Amino acid sequence: MDGLDRRTGAGGAAVTLVGLGDIRTAADRIAGQVVRTPLLPCPWADERRPLWLKPENLQPTGSFKMRGALNALGALDAGVRAHGVLTHSSGNHGRALAWAARVYGVPAVVVMPDTSPAVKIEGIRVLGAEIVIVPPAEREARVAVLAAERGLAVVPPFEHSDVIAGQGTIGLEILADLPPAGTVLVPVGGGGLVSGVAVALKALSPGVRVIGVEPELAGDLAEGFAKGRRVVWDPVLTYRTVADGVRLPAVGELNWRHIERYVDDVVTVSEQGILDAMSRLVWGSRIVAEPSGAVAVAAYTERPDVTTGPTVAVVTGGNVDPALLVRVLSA
Repeated sequence: MDGLDRRTGAGGAAVTLVGLGDIRTAADRIAGQVVRTPLLPCPWADERRPLWLKPENLQPTGSFKMRGALNALGALDAGVRAHGVLTHSSGNHGRALAWAARVYGVPAVVVMPDTSPAVKIEGIRVLGAEIVIVPPAEREARVAVLAAERGLAVVPPFEHSDVIAGQGTIGLEILADLPPAGTVLVPVGGGGLVSGVAVALKALSPGVRVIGVEPELAGDLAEGFAKGRRVVWDPVLTYRTVADGVRLPAVGELNWRHIERYVDDVVTVSEQGILDAMSRLVWGSRIVAEPSGAVAVAAYTERPDVTTGPTVAVVTGGNVDPALLVRVLSA
């Protein structure tokens, strides 16, 4: 598992999975460019079920997405990269890509759904990226058009081997800080994070349980995992959840291949559970998390049946709409 793993995908085509070697290469490539976030013990957790938090909200762009974006841009051919990069994003990957593009001195274009929080749009704009606003269902189609028109390199938010490898560096850090980890709870949108983290954890500590967590209102992976096949939800359904960072109709096909092999289970949490987790993180741990960032903590509270041994919840981001945060903390 130290290198790439070739699997058979749909139609018999070979699918190359990310390996531990790719994740270690990513860790070397992005070292010094991202915050090496700590594991924080939770004083409010049940002492019979100890919990640690991996606060990726502390990254300069406010989310774990910096890891994948910096690794992907660093791996690009310099001549290709110089023309500029392009992606679609609800906010956090776009901001990370804009940051990485600024590091490498190249232009960036980010296609965003018109439902994106203003705080995320502004966070991308101040980094100098061009923003293109579209209806949610048109994100990927607009990227394809712009890539053809402008000759930009596309760096997808989750379905990309270098992005997956970059996100997987979180798994390396978790085991370095907590070797006896029993369960790791990972929020799921497109599946890039859980794919990379699961590869790293299973390669180094096969007994660790990796649990993907989704909102009930965007539970496409939970449904697909139970059925043993990737499923796609109508975007109208997934956009009901308050967790804007995971409002995707499906995990990527490449991500699904990693998930079906390395992830132990996928569970869902309620909208109220997500909001309660945001509040608990602020008052109990002094951590500001956006709804998507609080999903794993919500699973610790609502789904105690899936945790075994010392548990880690990845707090994926903190780019929360200030008005929403005020409402949550006032409830």
